[in-house]
Amino acid sequence: MKELDMEKFEMAANMLKAIAHPMRLAVLGYLEGGKRLTVTELHQLLGIEQASTSHHLGILKDKGVLCSKREGKNTFYFLKHERLSQIVECIEKCTCED
Repeated sequence: MKELDMEKFEMAANMLKAIAHPMRLAVLGYLEGGKRLTVTELHQLLGIEQASTSHHLGILKDKGVLCSKREGKNTFYFLKHERLSQIVECIEKCTCED
């Protein structure tokens, strides 16, 4: 039997806690498929204040869900691991009414 790595479980739990918010799940949805978006683009898509968008992005970045890259005046955000988009897909499938 494989020994459990509690440190990895702790990291995974922190990532899941970070995305356990409707706006943060929406951010992941918008960044699926390797998309890279700026704070301005995301705040327009989400329909919330830019400061709130920045707050959510900061949490996701801090917990290892997102990465960012500065290009000129813009900072682009993207999924650190593309597999994270599978979480959004799974949640969508689990919440769909047939």
